[in-house]
Amino acid sequence: MGLMDKLRAELIDIVEWIDDSEHTLVWRFPRYRNQLKYGAQLIVRPGQSAVFVHQGQIADVFGPGHHSLETKNLPVLSTLMGWMHGFDSPFKAEVYFVSTRQLTDLKWGTSNPVPLRDADFGPVRVRAFGTYTLRAIDPGRLLSELVGTDGVYEAEEISALLRSIISMAFADVVASSGISVLDLAQNYAELSETLRKAVVERIDDEYGLELPQLYIVNVSVPAEVERALDARASMAAIGNLGAFQAYQMGNAMPEAAANPAGGLAGAGVGLGMGLAMTNSMQGMMGGAPAGAPPSAPPPVPTVSWHVAENGEALGPFTPAQMAQAIAGGRVTTASLVWCAGMDAWLPAGEVDALSGQFAPQPPPVPEG
Repeated sequence: MGLMDKLRAELIDIVEWIDDSEHTLVWRFPRYRNQLKYGAQLIVRPGQSAVFVHQGQIADVFGPGHHSLETKNLPVLSTLMGWMHGFDSPFKAEVYFVSTRQLTDLKWGTSNPVPLRDADFGPVRVRAFGTYTLRAIDPGRLLSELVGTDGVYEAEEISALLRSIISMAFADVVASSGISVLDLAQNYAELSETLRKAVVERIDDEYGLELPQLYIVNVSVPAEVERALDARASMAAIGNLGAFQAYQMGNAMPEAAANPAGGLAGAGVGLGMGLAMTNSMQGMMGGAPAGAPPSAPPPVPTVSWHVAENGEALGPFTPAQMAQAIAGGRVTTASLVWCAGMDAWLPAGEVDALSGQFAPQPPPVPEG
């Protein structure tokens, strides 16, 4: 093989990039010890752009298609190299292929909690994460601002920068939206689009990139705020605390009757504590005690009953508690009771205020 044939064999006559990666943004065509043959074929596949760089200066950019590298197709490079019309010699130029398709399944998240001022909870810290897609729309600007002389530039190399930009934009978008932490989930779609536009404004002109899609997958709050949310939801589910206390009292009476050690005394103490807690909680929340509307006058004093059990006086019990005890069978017609105004202890069945609450007993069956 002659010297000229050997030189010609070293010349490159096909320039192409078969992209089998998923997250490669830029790939430089290898040209080690080789020159591009004048008239070589450039193949740019869909979703690609080819950028020619001469001595660090961006020259011609080719879109998808089959191109012949000739003077008429390389106007900028021809001017930079000072080619005469019809110049037919090999030339040196760096060729960068830029992926212009969407790179998918890219993730973002706030590395640190973002402080926000919430209308319901005051200052809170939230974390957020989601996904986005990335696409190059200005290959020349992308090369000059980010890639430089790298032979391969992956999407991961810019992900740290994009995560910082997205996190900063997220704080601005959520703070300016005025949406409560409780209502963020139902506004993910609207907030995602607003956030995407805010990020694109910062990277479009500067880096030649765009985010066709960006999604907020989740926004979370610290554990202590989650517990406060759970407590608020539980209280809202309970609703009327007075009715809930009455329900608890009714459930406690059979348990007290089945417990000889505690008996009516244990039930009374538990119910008393429950009522005290109910009134205390309502007082802290600015409400009135159970059973007394805020604007109503003080309630009329009720009768306090005492019950004799195992030689001990138990109580005092309210009429409602006595009714529950009678209904549960803990207080019978033979149980000794006393209240203020009575001269002595009497069986409950002989006290007018209580006798009507006992179920009537049938008379003896007549003998046949």
